[in-house]
Amino acid sequence: MIDLPGLAIKNFYDKTKRAKLYVHDNFGPKVEMPVSHYFRNEKQLPVLEKKAMDICQGKILDVGAGAGSHPLILQRKSLDVTALEISPAACETMQKRGVKKVVCDDIFTYERETFDTLLLLMNGIGLCGNLDGFRKLVRKAKSLLNRGGILIFDSSDIAYMYEEEELPTDRYYGEVSCRYEYQKQLTDWFSWLYLDKNTMVKLASEEGWTSEIILEDDNDQYLAKLYQS
Repeated sequence: MIDLPGLAIKNFYDKTKRAKLYVHDNFGPKVEMPVSHYFRNEKQLPVLEKKAMDICQGKILDVGAGAGSHPLILQRKSLDVTALEISPAACETMQKRGVKKVVCDDIFTYERETFDTLLLLMNGIGLCGNLDGFRKLVRKAKSLLNRGGILIFDSSDIAYMYEEEELPTDRYYGEVSCRYEYQKQLTDWFSWLYLDKNTMVKLASEEGWTSEIILEDDNDQYLAKLYQS
């Protein structure tokens, strides 16, 4: 699939051919995803993401690192962090920004090292696509974490999006079809997962994990820490 988010990140940083990045989904009109959001500093982070930074431990793998804002913050705290990102254009940008360890790979195929913390922010677990994908991710996490390692991520309950209609019966309601638009180009449709905390805790437990909800906000978002039972 064409890498429009990575291209938007690269162009924003290089200050060339800038354009607006949009997200289409099955809820209505397209919505702008401000590219500047990928370039926030620590002061600009929401409380939930700041808290995630605080509970990272040991060697950290930031999965879906985007433009590298979280790895840069962790580096400044003298923490050992590797940025994992599937987009070559985003990886190039992270290197230009000063992220020391950048790996261009897919989390589901990555096997180089093991870590003490796996970090997925900005609803990074959305890349799972569906509930089976979440199971696949937490199974993969077991092979990437050292003894006592933790998995940290945020997500949200989007039941409120269906206020005027019934929840779907053919799939979990947090499985959303999306596509990106940038410079008059469109990606293919793909599935993105928003996982409510109760379903998350249940699935994680079935896969041998203990879940701890670290923080919740007023927008049905939560920060979770998982560790192996």
